[in-house]
Amino acid sequence: MSSIMNSTQVSYFTLAAYFDTGIFKYLFFVIIMFLYMLIVCSNVLLIVVICMNRSLHEPMYLFLCSLFVNELYGSTGLFPFLLVQILSDIHTVSFPLCFLQIFCVYTYACVEFFNLAIMSYDRYLAICCPLQYNTQMASHKITILIALTWLYASVLCFVPLTLSVPLQLCGNIINKVYCDNYAIVKLACFDTTLNNIYGLVATALTIVCPVTLIFYTYMRILKVCFSGSKQTRQKAVSTCTPHLASLLNFSFGACFEILQSRFNMSSVPNILRIFLSLYWLTCQPLFNPVMYGLNLSNIRIICKNMFFV
Repeated sequence: MSSIMNSTQVSYFTLAAYFDTGIFKYLFFVIIMFLYMLIVCSNVLLIVVICMNRSLHEPMYLFLCSLFVNELYGSTGLFPFLLVQILSDIHTVSFPLCFLQIFCVYTYACVEFFNLAIMSYDRYLAICCPLQYNTQMASHKITILIALTWLYASVLCFVPLTLSVPLQLCGNIINKVYCDNYAIVKLACFDTTLNNIYGLVATALTIVCPVTLIFYTYMRILKVCFSGSKQTRQKAVSTCTPHLASLLNFSFGACFEILQSRFNMSSVPNILRIFLSLYWLTCQPLFNPVMYGLNLSNIRIICKNMFFV
């Protein structure tokens, strides 16, 4: 049999990062299941709270609703897959399912960064340009911004799949616990310059551009806060703190995942590599609803009234 297998011959990939945990696999299954249920319940709760209360039909909360939907989307693209793999003795995934997961994970990351960028722009308008806020953030513009976020992310993440699917592969072993596009590209038998160039461009568009916009808007917000009243500073702190915490948390996890994909991390213990590669996909969907639910008084009061009245 030829050592060079093209994409039609590779019917499945083997995920080599899994290791035998014995009876502890049932404990890991329960922990992952608990985390997934917690993520689903917390995000669905806040989506329902925002949708059912007209007082929360404001730009900031509608962007938050989009963020919470994305947390459900991303975690659903990962957690059920992890649960199946934890209980399985053979850690394989079919060719189509692998690329479907890649699309889900990548679009989740794109939408997360784009959504956080739009939210920072919303805070910038609210704090720095309050007289223009209602005009700039009209309901139809909010709908367009949210729709463009999801559409742009989908197109941006679909292109690398069209470049990777036809590749001729010399193997089918991925050294991760879930599917990753660059890990598949590294299995290619021939030149992958186009894939690598697009990967770098897409990474820049996904991370560098949104983060640059976020830092710019927050520099402007800080300038206004230092020259403004105490009330302005309090408003900025209460609404911007959870946003900045969410950005830093997700950026840390995403940056480590990029470094791990691009560089040799064999010197790092396997269990630590697994934890850090899962961090950005498991902690962010739980971190956001907790952070925003506790810090934004309007959401916190409504949730409190739902459960304690």
